Amino acid sequence: MIELPDLVAGALAAGTLSAFALGGGLVRSRRRQNRQLAEIAALRTRLDGTARAFTAEVEHLATQRVPAAARQVAHPHLSVPGPLQPLTAGTPLGIALENVVLALQSEAAAQRTRIDAAAQAGMRGAVREIQAALYRLQDALRGLQQRYDDPELAQTLFRLDHENEQSLRRAQVAAVVCGAWVGLAREESHLVDAVTGGQARLAGYQRVQVHNHLEPGTALVSHAVEPVAVIVAELLDNALRHSAPDTDVVVSLEHVHHGVCVTVDDAGLGMTHDERERAQRLVAGDDPILLTDLGDPPRMGLAAIGRLTRQFDLSVDLSSASPYGGVRAVLRVDSHLLSRLDPADRPPAASAPRTTRTTRRTAPDRPATPTPAHAYGTEAGAPEAPPGHREPQDDEGDGLPQRRRRTRTAAPAAAPARSPARRPEDAAAALGALQSGTAAARAAARDPGHSPRPHAAADHTDRNNDIDHIDDEGGAAR
Repeated sequence: MIELPDLVAGALAAGTLSAFALGGGLVRSRRRQNRQLAEIAALRTRLDGTARAFTAEVEHLATQRVPAAARQVAHPHLSVPGPLQPLTAGTPLGIALENVVLALQSEAAAQRTRIDAAAQAGMRGAVREIQAALYRLQDALRGLQQRYDDPELAQTLFRLDHENEQSLRRAQVAAVVCGAWVGLAREESHLVDAVTGGQARLAGYQRVQVHNHLEPGTALVSHAVEPVAVIVAELLDNALRHSAPDTDVVVSLEHVHHGVCVTVDDAGLGMTHDERERAQRLVAGDDPILLTDLGDPPRMGLAAIGRLTRQFDLSVDLSSASPYGGVRAVLRVDSHLLSRLDPADRPPAASAPRTTRTTRRTAPDRPATPTPAHAYGTEAGAPEAPPGHREPQDDEGDGLPQRRRRTRTAAPAAAPARSPARRPEDAAAALGALQSGTAAARAAARDPGHSPRPHAAADHTDRNNDIDHIDDEGGAAR
């Protein structure tokens, strides 16, 4: 039988052992708790650092990357900054932030296109109203030119008509850039008439020299006449604006393997490599045209060329330099846009430069003399005159040309020496008188027995091949 003291001693020993075991467990538990607290503190510190880094990254996105991405939509050459922390790239956070930038750019580009389309639609409607008003003014000026024979009044009306024609050209270009139709329907016309028609729409057209090396009768199909005239006018306008006023702009019309090329050379400063690339992109017409990309004020000439080249299957190249130091612009018209007219039945305009391929006869009592390219209607051996120019006659003592009927078979009269400098008013008056005589000659050719009365200067753009026709009295009927 176990005695009480032994039992108590065993119980005390067991309690001591249990106390030691419990104390060890408590110590281990506290150590684990301390380690967990340390890990929690480290995680909290790491989380605080991550939150601060994320906040800084979002602030960088809002203040730097998003504005740069919006600017890049309009200016692709600008760069968008990357993440603030380089290690963020490629992480889920970095990928999410990059997707924000891409989505912003996509939506900004879509909104920009929609806003520009709405602006173009509004501008197109406004320009159409302006064009209609300018056409009415043009008809009124033509009516006055036909009604009055006073030389001074005819000269004033010619200047007004020319100014109106320039305003009409600008309105037409703006409408084309905004997606409108080119605006005029014409019948088949000689290509040289389309070129000189575009030339006559410009201020400073006297500086343009046209060299016609085409076969006689080379013409354009009806739907290509007005686009070619508009493109030539814009190329010449750029050449005249970016070259010195005492230099000439040379235009050459040549046959090539696949059609005809109209080459425009100026003696300006030329373009830099970047300017040339941008101009070539515009005239190619491959990229969408936005009004906001054309500057302030918008420069619409090259953009209009791009619209027309794409719509009518034409080609314009600005990649080469002119031999005179400026820019060479080449308009190529492919064979499917070309036609042929009989020069005997439908001759080109009298003011158009004659082709150098035409062989002219000389009188038997006069030695053969080479005829210059633009010497139509001038005496052999006389200095070459610009298109549409007529030398003053002996009876023009007051400085203004007198209207007279001129035919191709009339003997050329001796002209006095050409003055080295002429006033613009004299040139305008001379051109107006030449056009008046041209209209009279055509009326006489249609009705040999009819003697036309003198009338005012006709439209200087030489629209004899338009669907607008000239009646027996020289009046324009639209």
